Amino acid sequence: MYHPDYLMQLCHISDHAVRELEPSFAALPTTPYADGQYRLRRYSVVRCQDGDVHQMQHHTFMQSQDINHHQGGVVRNFEELTSDVIHSQGLFELCQLFKDNNELNDEQDIEIHQMRVITVDDITPVSPEGIHQDGFDHIAIAAIHRENVQGGEILVYKDKTERPFFSLAMNDGDVALLDDHAVWHNANPIRPLNPHHQGHVDLFVLTAREH
Repeated sequence: MYHPDYLMQLCHISDHAVRELEPSFAALPTTPYADGQYRLRRYSVVRCQDGDVHQMQHHTFMQSQDINHHQGGVVRNFEELTSDVIHSQGLFELCQLFKDNNELNDEQDIEIHQMRVITVDDITPVSPEGIHQDGFDHIAIAAIHRENVQGGEILVYKDKTERPFFSLAMNDGDVALLDDHAVWHNANPIRPLNPHHQGHVDLFVLTAREH
């Protein structure tokens, strides 16, 4: 099994990919789960091969309580990413970056969460589970756009009891790759810059568990 030689690294997708993907976040649905009114989401399992992204059979999503103290043990059934997003050049570019940097083969399943976190009160958690690992071999967090928000910095820790060794307010197109076995991650909450208007943060989270 390939084990990355980094704790984390910061990469980028192109401005074209960001512009292509950004409008699709406006159509993300709410969900019936604990965070579903402010963390809007779609979820698909894909493979990146033959110059395209291929959608796999529909999957539900569940994490154990050991991994996710917020919603562990809850089987969550999300709507799939739309066909336009699945077959976009922007998503292919993101998946190819994830695949190349982690030396994943063509048959590797990649789980993709497309998320918009909206401001619902003065302070809204981006990561309600707190400092955590996701239980995968590889993780990527891709920032697509932020509107009328402050905060939301990604935080990375060598140990969950220590202070973060890395903090970054990610710009559009930034992609943080993490070794989920070696580091823990979290994010600061967000609040609207203009309290009279809703703000949001748009991102993709990609994960892979090697066969």
